[in-house]
Amino acid sequence: MRVLIAEDNHILARTLATGFRRAAIAVDIAHSGDVAERLCLLNDYDVVILDRDLPVLSGDEVCRRLRELRNPPRILMLTAAGTLEDKVYGLDHLGADDYLPKPFDFAELVTRVRVLSRRVPFVATTGLRHGSIEIDRARHEVRVEGRLVELTPKEYAVLRLLMEAQGAPVTHRELLDRAWDENLSTRTNAVRATVSRLRTKLGGPGVISADDGTGYRLC
Repeated sequence: MRVLIAEDNHILARTLATGFRRAAIAVDIAHSGDVAERLCLLNDYDVVILDRDLPVLSGDEVCRRLRELRNPPRILMLTAAGTLEDKVYGLDHLGADDYLPKPFDFAELVTRVRVLSRRVPFVATTGLRHGSIEIDRARHEVRVEGRLVELTPKEYAVLRLLMEAQGAPVTHRELLDRAWDENLSTRTNAVRATVSRLRTKLGGPGVISADDGTGYRLC
């Protein structure tokens, strides 16, 4: 899963990003509305966490513009404007998918983001299974033949993308886009190294195959 945090409070944005990354969620940050819109045009985000009070371009206007995209991301408004009228306006008039007033509990924010991401058709169920490999997305647990396997956040994120593809190949570029942040170079060996560790933990080199050198799939 990949999330964009559009928040002009730099400290809050960094704190949220750290928490999401620990939860195996890739995060990019925008501190103004115009940058948030530009990043959404460049990248495919599952969820955008959007503050309404952004400089240059307001969060309200960003929300309106994103809703005009062919495949808009899910939008969660995270804002100090927390009256009932504010919530109704954000959800009904602006078209946000969810609305969470500040102050908030981080665990609730993570849960809401995960629920929003599950509304995308190809991740509609809580559990995933491929052969002897099982993922419980609610608990972030991975089992092989019933045995619990400990994965790092990035290993879990890559495995989840491969599982959601249901045996179809996932390109190197897509893995980078959806499991890593925007600052990671496309020439890095991070994907190859992560897949190599996954193969070892899941049972051997035959678990994940390379597809003509351009991507990976579960066997």
